[in-house]
Amino acid sequence: MSKGEAAYELFKAAIGETEGTGDWLEVTQDRINAFADVTEDHQFIHVDPEACKELSPWGVPIAHGFLTLSLLVKLSASIPQPAERFDGIVMGVNYGFEKVRFINAVKVGSRIRASSVLSSVDQKDPNTLQTVRTMTVEIEGEAKPALVADWISRLVYG
Repeated sequence: MSKGEAAYELFKAAIGETEGTGDWLEVTQDRINAFADVTEDHQFIHVDPEACKELSPWGVPIAHGFLTLSLLVKLSASIPQPAERFDGIVMGVNYGFEKVRFINAVKVGSRIRASSVLSSVDQKDPNTLQTVRTMTVEIEGEAKPALVADWISRLVYG
């Protein structure tokens, strides 16, 4: 049995299980401003605290939805994963998203963290798996999450 086939059996047995919750991360104005600079999205709701006080329904700047989405890489890194699922892995590649929903604004200074549920796994060939993890980004102190996304990854084993 190849490493990919062995990993497939481990992933398959875990479908539907919560993988865990990661560490908190504060979303600072500096991080929002840097993202605005990189993406050239300087809409006032992200970068102008004074205009937000007067015009925004949140009263403070909020993170770009795509900033929160891009932080899934960082946020998911602290979610515990069983090491045996990754025995022999050569690389993981982002394959895309099935669905992304931006449910709640992330206000500047908020702390966020991610949790994941393994939704599915498919074996593409003996050494390649495709996983789908439903990721939820929670905002500390908020009832509704910032986002929910079905994240597709390809895992290649050697």
